[in-house]
Amino acid sequence: MSVMVLLEAPVKSEQVSNIKSYLAELLPESRAYDGCKAMDVYFNKDDGNKMVMVEQWTSRPHHEKYLGWRTETGVMQKLGGMLAGPPTIRYFEKADA
Repeated sequence: MSVMVLLEAPVKSEQVSNIKSYLAELLPESRAYDGCKAMDVYFNKDDGNKMVMVEQWTSRPHHEKYLGWRTETGVMQKLGGMLAGPPTIRYFEKADA
């Protein structure tokens, strides 16, 4: 069953434009990664330093493998330097309601 992933992160105010540019470079490759169905980034309209990534994955293991790959390639470290604090990642399954 597919899973929705919410990644929320506070971005350093001086890094907002940099992280947007960096993500624009990364996301085409991320969206093509095995198991990724969709990946979109949003910034809070009332607090532009708050970022949310809404992702759809085939499964949680697919997402976890993706995170491992991004960590191994140094992407997570570079993104972490642009954040004002640690990101939170939550996994959701769609309810049959």
